[in-house]
Amino acid sequence: MTKKQLAQEASAHLRERIIPFWRRLRDDIYGGYYGYVDYDLHVNREAEKGCILNSRIVWFFSRCFLELGDPELLHEAEHAFRFMREHCFDTEHGGVYWSVTFAGDPLDTTKHTYNQAFSIYALSEYYEASGDPKALDLAMTQFQLIESRMRDEIGYLEALDLRFRPAVNDKLSENDVVADRTMNTLLHVFEAYTNLYRVSKSEPVKERLVNILRDFAEKIWNPEKRRQEVFFDSCFHSLLDLYSYGHDIETSWLLDRGLEVLAEPELKAQIAPLTDAMADNLLAAAYDGHSLPAECERGVVKENRVWWVQAETVLGFLNAAQKHPEREEYWQAAVSTWEFIRDHVADPREGAEWFWEVTKEGKPIQGRPVVEPWKCPYHNGRMCLEVMRRLGAEQ
Repeated sequence: MTKKQLAQEASAHLRERIIPFWRRLRDDIYGGYYGYVDYDLHVNREAEKGCILNSRIVWFFSRCFLELGDPELLHEAEHAFRFMREHCFDTEHGGVYWSVTFAGDPLDTTKHTYNQAFSIYALSEYYEASGDPKALDLAMTQFQLIESRMRDEIGYLEALDLRFRPAVNDKLSENDVVADRTMNTLLHVFEAYTNLYRVSKSEPVKERLVNILRDFAEKIWNPEKRRQEVFFDSCFHSLLDLYSYGHDIETSWLLDRGLEVLAEPELKAQIAPLTDAMADNLLAAAYDGHSLPAECERGVVKENRVWWVQAETVLGFLNAAQKHPEREEYWQAAVSTWEFIRDHVADPREGAEWFWEVTKEGKPIQGRPVVEPWKCPYHNGRMCLEVMRRLGAEQ
């Protein structure tokens, strides 16, 4: 497959499958977008609406508008932004709730740093798309909130309650551990701040980006195993032998994207070897020629292929191929993963989007929802948009 063909297929998939699917979930009665679609494509119009899901939809339609220029896409972004502003924000105590009811009333009032970060990611993108200064003001307020109330001298905190008192971090803890700090939260704070700095050029945001990159190098990266650690205690001691293939391939290109936005040569010289090692080690240790398992816990690989991991695999290996064009195996890995997605992960049923999970042979795991608070157009939509952006100039 040529670069032009990959870009064309990604563009067609975005326009013909992903965008129409999410537009059909617009809730014109209560606002936002419906929060749950089961495996059989039944929409639950009274399901909770996750604020992360809503933030990711704001980001998605904003980015699609910026790339495709269709004003109807900006209208979708505006619809999601109104719901965020009017229902997801706690106007009394500050910050964004974890979830609200289908009607927009507070439901889970946890204030999680991960969730606040995604609001910044969404608001900064919506600001670029719409030019609405209120969106940038909200994004900067959220930045100040995270920095003043959700970080200590060691690093970023995780879960807090309605009034920003410590709470159990059950939402971003898995694999039978409850973590005080996670690689995942740090990664998405970095991602959000990258986008905020890109549109604002705020020096305080830049300063935090530089510090987070140093945290990745000094606290998250395991140089002996050439991978990131995932779950930590409060002092950044790793809690579990877990190799999260999906998060490493995602991190490999997100950190490079941040380096591109920062444009600091000395910092790039320090961090780029880490992102190179992430992609190189995954290609050798985990990639099977057509797709990537999600993770390996205590030496045991979880073989099913999860939707978001495949999307990030395309981007991670495409990013590595562009950095190292002499290594054809990176390009082949990106193309082969896209072909696996196209043929097995993308749901062929009428009016569907992507399956949550398939076997390594590509058979769907029945019963997993198509939409829920974590299942969104962020990973797969972004994959298409990034492929188009990166390869468009090379067509």
